[in-house]
Amino acid sequence: MENLSLITTQVAEVLQFKLPLLAMSAPMQAAVSMEDAAKEAFFNTSNVWMMVCAALVFIMNLGFAAVEAGFSQTKNTVNILFKNAITPVIGILLYALVGFNLMYPGFGDVPGWFGFAGFGLTEPEGGGTLAYNAGYPYYTDFLFQAMFAATTATIVSGAVAERIKFSAYIIFTIFFVGLVYPICGSWQWGAGMVSSWGFHDFAGSTLVHSVGGWGALAGIILLGPRIGRFVGKGNPFPASNFALGTIGVFILWLGWFGFNGGSVLSSDPALTSLVLTNTTLGACAGAVGSFILATLIFKTYDYGLVLNGILAGLVGITAGADVVTPMESIYIGFIAGLIVVLAVIFLEKIKLDDVVGAVPVHLFCGVWGTLAVGIWGTDMSFIAQLKGVAVYGAAAFTASFILFAIMKYTMGIRVDAKEETEGLDVHEHGVHAYTTSLTGEIPVH
Repeated sequence: MENLSLITTQVAEVLQFKLPLLAMSAPMQAAVSMEDAAKEAFFNTSNVWMMVCAALVFIMNLGFAAVEAGFSQTKNTVNILFKNAITPVIGILLYALVGFNLMYPGFGDVPGWFGFAGFGLTEPEGGGTLAYNAGYPYYTDFLFQAMFAATTATIVSGAVAERIKFSAYIIFTIFFVGLVYPICGSWQWGAGMVSSWGFHDFAGSTLVHSVGGWGALAGIILLGPRIGRFVGKGNPFPASNFALGTIGVFILWLGWFGFNGGSVLSSDPALTSLVLTNTTLGACAGAVGSFILATLIFKTYDYGLVLNGILAGLVGITAGADVVTPMESIYIGFIAGLIVVLAVIFLEKIKLDDVVGAVPVHLFCGVWGTLAVGIWGTDMSFIAQLKGVAVYGAAAFTASFILFAIMKYTMGIRVDAKEETEGLDVHEHGVHAYTTSLTGEIPVH
């Protein structure tokens, strides 16, 4: 009887699905079947593309690690690599526990400033099918968004390098990635209040890059410069490994194809190809802009600024890669390349020590890229862009400043002078990154 009942139930389910089709003519049935097949094929292709993009964004962590290690001093290499390894670990776990549901709380028809859909990942009904999203399933959505969350805190790491306590950085990362970034993200990508103003940030010039940049700015203000950094008119510390820094920049450029290309949120061929073309042109134009201005100002070919010019162009085009033309992306990237050079000089003038230029690249160029959407973006409002930049700046900087200030006046955020002078590697981690010979001789700094 149990088997008969099961068979009866299965037949009923089949008939429930098939009867509407049987009532149609043969051509109509064929059309419906072809439409369903096309939707499923697009869904599957989009899902694969989104997972590839998630992997590309994930590999950006290696790019950040290489850039930071290459542009800092050898005595702090292990410390920098450790921070870049632990940041995605903490970021992804926190995003799974609270961040994803803070960023996408489901505001409904009334945009808000705060919402929370509960702890942990709970796949909704239809989470693995078209019922969740026409482009990708629930877990792919989480995975792609989690990569962005981890990237945001990594921006701060490079700016505050070589003098921040490892424990202070970890605590900051926990609060920044777990609370600050997802709450700010909910205001736009989670259909919150800022999105209702007509603000547009396609892949995160503001939501990721300038939010991270504001955090970095708060950190370098409260930390102060490295010992000896601004002796006289300034004393730039030489990069330890330009080859490693170059590798890092090109890994980041590669990762940006996933960062921006995945933000289409489907495998739509026309829009994806436009976004990737604009991303590439923005990067190239940023390098040219920084190269020209740096050469005119410093009367030498500054390689470090050209590398940062590539990143500046990428950050600048990220907000509007979907709404500007390829020629406009060149203008945006070129101006970003100019801005990054001027921002580096400005920070030098006011004696703010940013080891890798994270604030000029991510904050200054993130703001520029967001405002550029209001200048060139189709049907975009400059006022809405300006309001969004102001709100995100106030929120991210204030929250970051408070976090750093609380730690500074309680546990302390800066290593002592002896540790900073001799290197964080040996004092914080008990190892050296490099030796000068096979005998294990420790390098002199």
